[in-house]
Amino acid sequence: MFGLSYWFLPLFAGCTWLGTLLAMLGRWVAIGSPHYPEMEPNQQVAFISDVGATSWGKPLFIAGSAVAVVVFDLAFVSERWLRHKGRLTKNYNRTEKILSVFATIFAIVGAAGLILLTIFDTRRHPKTHRAMLVVFIAGYIISAIFICAEYQRLGIHYRDYRILAISFWIKLGFIFLEIALVIAFGVLQLYDMYNPAAYIEWIISLVYIFYVWSYIIDFLPATKTRSYEDRFVHPHEVPKIRAQDDEMAMQTQANGNMMGGPVYSGGGGQPDAADTYLNYRPNGQEPSRNF
Repeated sequence: MFGLSYWFLPLFAGCTWLGTLLAMLGRWVAIGSPHYPEMEPNQQVAFISDVGATSWGKPLFIAGSAVAVVVFDLAFVSERWLRHKGRLTKNYNRTEKILSVFATIFAIVGAAGLILLTIFDTRRHPKTHRAMLVVFIAGYIISAIFICAEYQRLGIHYRDYRILAISFWIKLGFIFLEIALVIAFGVLQLYDMYNPAAYIEWIISLVYIFYVWSYIIDFLPATKTRSYEDRFVHPHEVPKIRAQDDEMAMQTQANGNMMGGPVYSGGGGQPDAADTYLNYRPNGQEPSRNF
């Protein structure tokens, strides 16, 4: 649509979230970094939620967050559809499809948590706000875990596609980094170190942007598989394809070419495009269980 491919979804979602954060932070600094009622007495750096609870920050926080997570969740749905259509590497079995579905479900849960925490701000609904913050962070971390599990299994069969390995390690790094930052955030608040905790919260939000952008590389193969002939092939479809190749080769050899001369064809027994997609293994070698 409009000449854009699916990689535009995570790009737009990440830019929207980044623009929202920069606008909130920039406005707070521009008006003199005020100390809000919900901030602690010894706190000079505002949490994102503190800025998002203001009369001018709340509409921006709600709108920017809603657009960002809705578009990002569309990327999850698109990824599942593109794998089904062969625009991306196809899932080998039902387990991989289930992992993808669970990743999408928890991404939607995380999105709902973010939207609700912007609506139930920390000034008027502190308990609900904190609960939705947990839902938001946990939802996307669990979603990333399911995505990593799916990509690890895909990488066993599609070892030639390094994009899967790169994406896997980026998302795995996001999981560990976000968990470490969340733990640090909680510990700092427990010891009433609110300024460092505020810095950590802003960093957590920025790391989330790079996680969203990591899905750009996942969609890059889809830019080369618009044509049906260039799409990925499911392993169960290979015998049918090769049977058709053999039949066509036999007919061609029987009929000869247009000039009446001999025709030489190796039939469907030689490595072809399907072997490229399915990790052709000479001498019966099995793929590694790792990337």
